[in-house]
Amino acid sequence: MKRRLQVFVSSTYTDLVVERQSAVSAILKAGHIPAGMELFTSGDRSQMDTIKQWIDESDVYMLILGGRYGSVEPATSISYTELEYDYAVQQGKPLFAVVITDAALEQKVTTGGSVFMEKENPKELRLFRKKVLSNMSSFFDDPKDIKLCVHESMADFSANRELKGWVSGDEVTDTKPLFEEIRKLSEENHKLRNALAEQQKRAISNSSKDVESFSELQKVLSAIEVKIPASLNDGKEAKIDLFALFFHNKETFVTGVTNAHGVHESESFLFYNVCPKLQVHGLVENEKVAGARYRRYAVTKQGSTFLAEMERRILLKERPKTPSSITGEQVTNPTSEEAKPTAKPATRKHKRA
Repeated sequence: MKRRLQVFVSSTYTDLVVERQSAVSAILKAGHIPAGMELFTSGDRSQMDTIKQWIDESDVYMLILGGRYGSVEPATSISYTELEYDYAVQQGKPLFAVVITDAALEQKVTTGGSVFMEKENPKELRLFRKKVLSNMSSFFDDPKDIKLCVHESMADFSANRELKGWVSGDEVTDTKPLFEEIRKLSEENHKLRNALAEQQKRAISNSSKDVESFSELQKVLSAIEVKIPASLNDGKEAKIDLFALFFHNKETFVTGVTNAHGVHESESFLFYNVCPKLQVHGLVENEKVAGARYRRYAVTKQGSTFLAEMERRILLKERPKTPSSITGEQVTNPTSEEAKPTAKPATRKHKRA
């Protein structure tokens, strides 16, 4: 995409007509847009704000400094040309200047008269010239030097991607479809954000409900008594609640309780007497093992979540009623004082089907 930079050309007027025309011609030939020039009358204070606006809107500022200081602004005693230059510097505008050599100025005075020489403010001109030469500038003897300077300087400025410039409308991509697509995507994004927020609210609500339902489930399981046979409790029958059996035998239930031939009596007891009661509450499920002649009870997703919640409460010191199990731990919350099962942990002796 080709950019055309706008160049504001500043100089005194009557003594530099040819030089200005050379600068304008070179700018146009380089494919850029000259501004300023003869559009404004030097010394017209009402035009100063307009000139500043043009400088602001231009990409580059160019100064042609000859042998005249130019009309002076009464309030500051500074020429309008110098005011323009100072304003461009203050705004950080990219700039360059061409300054007439002493030999070229003498030649102009010799051939054209004193109109090309500063008579009223020579000191101010000398100071202004010194200021300009301290920045990016070069000398010129004739209009050809100005054209060469414009060509070299504009080549450098064109490579500066920070300068916006002007672009032909034919080269500008129609952004309306893009904006429309962005608008649609923004609306969809907004809807998705709202939907996600709603799902998060529901998840939090459901989580709270799950915690409440787990508390209720714990109470229900704790109220269900299970008789432990004497063979599993040192020859004495005992009573223990269903929650205690499930929680303290969680590793066994997570691994799976089977009715395979040769399993320990404790696992058989869990399979036939405990698992069906847990299945009623959706904590375990009965499934057939592929390629085997036995079945297995496995903990459901709800059962795993329930056990995790119970463990979380214990870690938070919110210990539920947790009597020991038939795996050898002492009963701490039995329904009977005599319920102290001491059976050995269930072990498996599976035979291949």
